[in-house]
Amino acid sequence: QVQLVESGGGLAQPGGSLRLSCLTSGFTFSGYDMGWYRQGPRKTREFVATITTTGGSANYADSVKGRFTISRDNVRNTMYLQMNSLKPEDTAVYYCNRRLSNNGAFPWGQGTQVTVSS
Repeated sequence: QVQLVESGGGLAQPGGSLRLSCLTSGFTFSGYDMGWYRQGPRKTREFVATITTTGGSANYADSVKGRFTISRDNVRNTMYLQMNSLKPEDTAVYYCNRRLSNNGAFPWGQGTQVTVSS
């Protein structure tokens, strides 16, 4: 049974940093491109970043490029999102999943809330 458990969110000031973690189980983590997604207040879920199976390549939404860094540890079956220079518009619930495609998605986890406010 696939499980995705996001953690590391919280309250940060503008310009601050947070590091999110996604602990996975129930599938062969190293065999999947993975991604971070977020859903802000009154918004639909949107793409944040994706990373290839080996971590050798990543893609980012224009809104986070240069500020966020996605990474993964295939031994610990865990993915990370380092978020720097946070902005109020980064406020959202952050979710991890496989890279979304026509093959669908794993069941979504509970997400982790990130709030950026002074």
